[in-house]
Amino acid sequence: MDKKIAHFLWGMLFISIVGAAAAFYAIAEGWIGYMPPVEDMQNPINRFATQVYSSDGKLMGTWNYNKENRICVDYDQLAPALVEALVATEDVRFYQHSGIDFKALARAVVKRGLLGQKNAGGGSTITQQLAKQLYSGKAENITERALQKPIEWVIAVQLERNYTKDEIIAMYLNYFDFLHNAVGIKTASNTYFGKEPKDLSVTEAATLIGLCKNPSYFNPVRNPERCRERRNVVLQQMAKAGYLSESEYATYSAKPLGLNFHVADHKDGVATYFRDFLRRYMMAKKPDRSKYASWNKNKYHIDSLNWENDPLYGWCNKNTKKNGQPYNVYTDGLKVYTTIDSRMQQYAEEAIDEHVTKYLQPAFNKENRGKANAPYSGKLSAKQFNDILGRAVKQSERYRVMTENEATYDDIHKAFHKPVKMSIFTYHGEIDTTMTPLDSIKYYKSFLRCGFMSMSPQTGAVKAYVGGMNFIHFNYDMCIDGRRQVGSTIKPFLYSLAMENGFSPCDLAPNVQQTYMVAGQPWTPRNSSRRRYGEMVTLKWGLAQSNNWITAYLMSKLNPQAFVTLLREYGFHSPDIHPSMSLCLGPCDLTVAEMVSAYTTFANHGIRTAPLFVTKIEDNEGNVIAQFQPRMNEVISEESAHKMLYMLKGVVDGGTAGRLRYRYNFKGEIAAKTGTTNNNSDAWFMGFAPTLVSGVWVGGDDRDIHFDSMQMGQGATMALPIWAHYMRKVFSNRSLGYSETDLFDLPEGYNPCETSDIDVMDGDNDIEEVFE
Repeated sequence: MDKKIAHFLWGMLFISIVGAAAAFYAIAEGWIGYMPPVEDMQNPINRFATQVYSSDGKLMGTWNYNKENRICVDYDQLAPALVEALVATEDVRFYQHSGIDFKALARAVVKRGLLGQKNAGGGSTITQQLAKQLYSGKAENITERALQKPIEWVIAVQLERNYTKDEIIAMYLNYFDFLHNAVGIKTASNTYFGKEPKDLSVTEAATLIGLCKNPSYFNPVRNPERCRERRNVVLQQMAKAGYLSESEYATYSAKPLGLNFHVADHKDGVATYFRDFLRRYMMAKKPDRSKYASWNKNKYHIDSLNWENDPLYGWCNKNTKKNGQPYNVYTDGLKVYTTIDSRMQQYAEEAIDEHVTKYLQPAFNKENRGKANAPYSGKLSAKQFNDILGRAVKQSERYRVMTENEATYDDIHKAFHKPVKMSIFTYHGEIDTTMTPLDSIKYYKSFLRCGFMSMSPQTGAVKAYVGGMNFIHFNYDMCIDGRRQVGSTIKPFLYSLAMENGFSPCDLAPNVQQTYMVAGQPWTPRNSSRRRYGEMVTLKWGLAQSNNWITAYLMSKLNPQAFVTLLREYGFHSPDIHPSMSLCLGPCDLTVAEMVSAYTTFANHGIRTAPLFVTKIEDNEGNVIAQFQPRMNEVISEESAHKMLYMLKGVVDGGTAGRLRYRYNFKGEIAAKTGTTNNNSDAWFMGFAPTLVSGVWVGGDDRDIHFDSMQMGQGATMALPIWAHYMRKVFSNRSLGYSETDLFDLPEGYNPCETSDIDVMDGDNDIEEVFE
């Protein structure tokens, strides 16, 4: 009987061993569960990182599977204490095993599994944890959970075969998420201590390694004392492993955390909005009308045109690799060389920070103090305010989740009015506070938004691109996605139509208010200024002063349908642009990127240049697999372009952009146009030097969030200074190749008007007319 039991047990052991071996072999071959391809195992960095470079050779960032901005460092860039702390705490026999520590695994099974000792430690090695970070997704069912650990074991062994111990340590630290957008040891070192990884002290290294157990629980910002205790556990493990003496442990464990906390945000990366846009643009699929909401037909129309006309749009899905599969920016290790200049990008972000963050936002906050409707306009009625805020609530993530869980109206109402702890954004860093979700909506709505783009009119190369104030907290891109009314910045396009139809900048028009019949209805545009009322003035003066009466008069002499046709040539393809008299005052919604591209026409002899974002793409072997060239189309004749240039220079020399001369002291040749929409909802400035066109939009998240005063809300106050700060920095850096002495390419002595017909700017007459 005893022999039968023994034979049975030996048989069961044999079957178990054979079964386990077969299971592991099936996992290794990919027959069971997910096993990454051999090429990914040999070079997992390719699975996670397409590298994006600026035109001046700077690595701007990476795109990887988890879509984090992660910059990797090599082993020799790590402080020795980092490696020692990691090994001592997470895997003390790291240098003795080949991916699986059977001794630690057995200890974990006995102590944790059989004896229930929760503090007995785990059995996962550093290599297993790396395998989980790189390749293990979230288990969706019991079967996947059962297979997850064996798959990690197999992957860990494969990693050990392909990498040295030093490389595994570096990869582990490069891919760990330390919270607060600090993904990877380089970002974490800068976020928590303002240092590079190689410069970390022993206590700083121990603090970061301590987060590897549970970064949320041991969060050094929210739970500093708990984090300090965890750091001391790491120091104790280092002493136990022989990396520290007892006296060193005693000294280090008595020290405070010493954080120098700074969240990695928009200003810490290079062109964050641009990189996100480019990722989405390259990965776009062929537009399918059924995938677009019924209210979003405009985007479907624009995307369809981009798919047909722009080789970069959807490039990954238009092109295939050798195996016939489409490219993937998350997995193929591409190198994308952009037209962005990292120095000019920095200047653009600094200019926005100087004006919006440090000047406009404090002024806007001051205007909102004590206002019942804040941050919305004080001109709204209580009902209008509540309706708008109600829509904002319904667009929130909290509302979406609660409605999906079938919460009642009363439950939702109570939830949005109940104070809760939360971390909120400020321009001085995140802070912890308590407020109701409804108040948090109003708080985030109070921040002004901005969009900016700068490009070469000759090549289309986009040199700087800013989609907002902070990508983490305000990730909607106001450069290429956000559409807002353009106001008076549309007027040069109408004037160019007039030039094409034989008009001249010197032609006279009556500066009086008139009523026009539009579809049987009277339309009487208004003008805030009555300067030179009743006089005959030149078209040049009318454009320089952004006079609505002159613009409407000009529209009455032209064909609205011809204006729409010309706007299409300028690159405005929105189906929402319709022929009408009022179109001349800019009621249509356009993007900053569209506007900047359109204005290249005036600086480039009547030829519009489309934005060029990328020059070439290389595969992971360094082969050039795509190159991109400028895309251009002729919009107006060279003669008309010269006339427009002449008039737009007048906007600076004697019109609404005059403060560029008297306040910002620009001496060189500049052409520009300001723009402001009804109620100061949108402030625009389009300005260009001979070889650089730049455009700015500033406004609120909603159209009813704006300055109530015209003096503060107009384009010359809100948007123009950003252009001025940016261009001053660009001109100051001679290595960029831009000079304030550059001249527009006009015929020598060009002057289509015998008299200048401009106003001398005294600082009081640069008020922008708005759409009425």
